[in-house]
Amino acid sequence: MEAFSKTPNKLLGQTSPYLLQHLYNPADWHPWGLPALKKAKTENKPLLISIGYSACHWCHVMENECFEDQDVADFMNAHFVCVKVDREERPDVDHVYMNAVMIVEGKGGWPLNCFALPDGRPFWGGTYFPKKTWLSVLMQINRMYNENYDALLQQAESISLATSSSRVPITVDVEPFTLDHTLRFFRNVLSKVDMQEGGLKGAPKFPTPSVFAFLLQYHHLSGHSQAIEALTLTLKKMAYGGIYDQIGGGFARYSTDAKWKVPHFEKMLYDNAQLISLYANAYLVTQENLFRDVVVHTLKFVDEELTTPEGLFYSALDADSQGEEGIYYLWTEKQIEEVLGEDAALVKNYYGVGGKGFGEKGRNILLRSTTDEVFASGCGLSIEEVRQKLESAKNALLSERKNRVKPATDYKIIVSWNAMVICGLLDAHKALGDEKYLQYALRAADAIIQKAISPQGQLLRNLTPGSEPIGGFLEDYAWLCKAFIMLYESTGHLRYMHMAADLARYAETAFSNKGTSMLSFAETKNTDLPEDFFEIFDTVIPSSNSVKAHNFFVLAHFFDNALWAERSQQMLKDAFSLARDYSANMTHWGSLLLRHVFPFYTLVVAGADASAKATNARRTYAPNVLLAVAEKEHSDLPLFMDRYN
Repeated sequence: MEAFSKTPNKLLGQTSPYLLQHLYNPADWHPWGLPALKKAKTENKPLLISIGYSACHWCHVMENECFEDQDVADFMNAHFVCVKVDREERPDVDHVYMNAVMIVEGKGGWPLNCFALPDGRPFWGGTYFPKKTWLSVLMQINRMYNENYDALLQQAESISLATSSSRVPITVDVEPFTLDHTLRFFRNVLSKVDMQEGGLKGAPKFPTPSVFAFLLQYHHLSGHSQAIEALTLTLKKMAYGGIYDQIGGGFARYSTDAKWKVPHFEKMLYDNAQLISLYANAYLVTQENLFRDVVVHTLKFVDEELTTPEGLFYSALDADSQGEEGIYYLWTEKQIEEVLGEDAALVKNYYGVGGKGFGEKGRNILLRSTTDEVFASGCGLSIEEVRQKLESAKNALLSERKNRVKPATDYKIIVSWNAMVICGLLDAHKALGDEKYLQYALRAADAIIQKAISPQGQLLRNLTPGSEPIGGFLEDYAWLCKAFIMLYESTGHLRYMHMAADLARYAETAFSNKGTSMLSFAETKNTDLPEDFFEIFDTVIPSSNSVKAHNFFVLAHFFDNALWAERSQQMLKDAFSLARDYSANMTHWGSLLLRHVFPFYTLVVAGADASAKATNARRTYAPNVLLAVAEKEHSDLPLFMDRYN
């Protein structure tokens, strides 16, 4: 690699840590936007759109091998308009080009590198490329663009046609939903679950909170034992595995193997927020102490590592430090012995050091194999003695770990992900009764209200200080609306429910399209993309339309709004026409199906001491109940009419 000068490219002035990582690449990166598109049209060059995020290990690898290489950069600059995109800032851009690559290659991931016509329409792409392959790809694309443009145009049109179903979902009419629908949906979901190791079958294993939240809800409503078995198996296996930071709390993004052992070490806010909710609700139902401990320690991780001074939340911790993935979290036997002395043998046994946890270069991933009770019995110690020794060892190892080079923090503040944390905090408060979690949720909500919502009701997506304003996407409106609904149920403060309704009304106006019940992902009047799209399928995060459909369902009950009730049902019908074949990717829709089929209740508590009387209800897992609390008369709301006295 030739040396290059420290001259910034067109990313100067951006605030995204991912974009700033590429600021001094010799590749002349532009941020996504109309100036880059205009340059491509003016110079008649194809767009090279490279997408990733700051915590991504393979993004770092490709940057080092390709984008920091002067020869590679010179070719890129001469023949392409190069655009860098943070997928977390612009999930709409990521979706369009990820869809294209999925169609071309049959798989996707990050870094995502997609080639497009000057108007933004994609025609080919892939994920990670080593230097030699990348140079070959660049040369072939350049030759095709100059010598066989019509073939690329035809390819772009074919991709556009193939992705049309995600742009305009068809409104359908299906038979009325019945208990048989829920049973068939459950069986389909269960068939995808690994009943030996938990999670979904195969590897890599991602935490999929919406899948197991559906199973918990189905068990609660139907009493089906296999649903709770699949849930508890998964939560225990994850909590015992290397994917969970055994001494620091919090979950990595996924496990590279089928047994949750070897994590991809980046820690994402959205994963941990949703898993806090899942473990908290599972604790409410099972009273399994392990689940409570995971909630406490994961929230401690979020508080210490990802919380801003004003009580909002950063996006992620990097997978790498010192140029190597995971080294911050790994231990040799010698390191543990030096830190723990005479207790090292017990701790090594507990965490599988030298055995189950052994990995590359003599380093170990800390993980567990059994309960504290079984482990204590095998050691001939009392459970209290074991836990005391382990707590002391954890503190010592954490103290030592803090002397290492810490993975970088992605300091972006994303509204939807912050709303997920608010939901997690409220679920933790409900399950554990710790008032500080409620106070953290209220503090974060107040900061979002002050910073993210305009007087006209429009949301911002990115609250990072100094960042260029980016309008909120449907995901931001949906999750913040859900957080406000939960805040109302937790506090009885009506302003939160009214703010939820305001967000729902704004989203209906700004994201609706004729001919479909679904809402587009970006505001239709503001999009700078070559095509619109609709997010329907659940991934690690439930789809924005499924979250919004849940919101419409709840708000319809609270405000006695028949139009919202009809919209929620129609969205479910349209989704369910797909869910028969994609149940594991539609489980948040499945949870809405359960709400529509099983009885749904509104529990109204009204009177001067209503909040105190509602305490027990707030401490109960009840996904088929809306809790409405009023300590004074509200004659303008039909729900409370004639109930106060």
